[in-house]
Amino acid sequence: MTARPEALYLDDYANRKAALPGGKFSWVANLREEGIARFDALGFATPKHEEWKYTNLKPLVRTDFGAASSTVSDITQDCVAPHLLADAHCLVFVDGHLRPNLSRLVQIPADVRASDLAKLLETEPDLLEPHLGRVAQLDGQAPLALNTALMNGGAVVAVHGQVAEPIQLLFFTTAQDRPVATHLRNLLIAAPGSSATVLETHVSAGGGIYWTNAATEVSCAANSSLSHFKLQAESVDAFHLALTSIHLSAGARYQNFAMSHGARLSRNEIRVALTGEDGECQLNGVFLGRGRQHLDTTTMIDHQHAGSRSDQFYKGVLDDGAHGVFQGKIIVRPGAQRTNAHQLNKNLLLTPTAQMDSKPELEIHADDVKCGHGAAVGDLDAEGLFYLRARGLDETSARQMMIAAFIDELIANVTPDSARNHFSGSAAEFLDGDSSVAGQ
Repeated sequence: MTARPEALYLDDYANRKAALPGGKFSWVANLREEGIARFDALGFATPKHEEWKYTNLKPLVRTDFGAASSTVSDITQDCVAPHLLADAHCLVFVDGHLRPNLSRLVQIPADVRASDLAKLLETEPDLLEPHLGRVAQLDGQAPLALNTALMNGGAVVAVHGQVAEPIQLLFFTTAQDRPVATHLRNLLIAAPGSSATVLETHVSAGGGIYWTNAATEVSCAANSSLSHFKLQAESVDAFHLALTSIHLSAGARYQNFAMSHGARLSRNEIRVALTGEDGECQLNGVFLGRGRQHLDTTTMIDHQHAGSRSDQFYKGVLDDGAHGVFQGKIIVRPGAQRTNAHQLNKNLLLTPTAQMDSKPELEIHADDVKCGHGAAVGDLDAEGLFYLRARGLDETSARQMMIAAFIDELIANVTPDSARNHFSGSAAEFLDGDSSVAGQ
């Protein structure tokens, strides 16, 4: 009888749990045990699960992933520099482990705490206990449950004032002699009245097959403001599953922009709970795929209190045989009157073999609301392309200009300039690649 694919990770946990950080504290040990039990009970999702209907994890499940090595790799400052924002405070992680020698935290303000989860689990668990495992819910989330059991590294950022400079979290994965999995766990904590910008960057050095299993818990207290940006540019042979769970108190503001163009298979899932009056969230993003890439964006916004607002706008550009997925759900709870919620998904298919599945949903249990959703899938506008060609542009330049204009509508809203340029430069790399984007 063939063993369950989950058995590999159950054995891995049993062998490693004594060495995982924080195990000497009962609440950490209990949290890990709860995670592995839920993972065992749930198992990996299949397309028979509605939320995973369009994303088949079979290629990931068939791969045996080991633990990433804790040995210090030869990543240098020269490797890191092209991915850093010039004006940002930065924590650099290599294969899930913080590298202080590559990080840049000397000038970080006194009202910001930026540290390594693994270190804090060992030295200051009381700082983490009110937040870790409190926002992200294990029910129905097998990757999150496994992450909770095996989390070994990640960033903790706690903000208590007005922070002008961005805080960057740079995650590097290096090529190893076997497929490895990294279970990153991040905590972003915004105190009452605080404001900050946090940027996640996920990249690889040397390519290779690996799995980034990331979970981020975001807690925004009353009247705080957090801009949270993410660039996923992993190896094209990698797997990237990420869940970001956000809790917004009264008057809190949360903005998220995510760009994905890496990994063989990726899923960027965002879940927001607006639990207080006058909360507001904005979710925007761009996913760019070519070859046989699969890029899944799944969101759920839960309006639990009156007077909250949300807005979502995602765009996809799919080339060759790439497959894109957008699933966006808005829930308006009973009593959440005066909710204003909208979502929109637009996509460009550059070849007949590219695929897009878009499923916007509204679930409304209140009557005094303004809610709407929409989705569109199409090719480049032939008249616009002809117009540019008639004015002297070759086909490659004309196509690239039109695609850039399509995605720049969302990138243009990213601030500060350094973060916007970070995404613009990454998008330009995609447009310059070998594909029908370039008219080939």
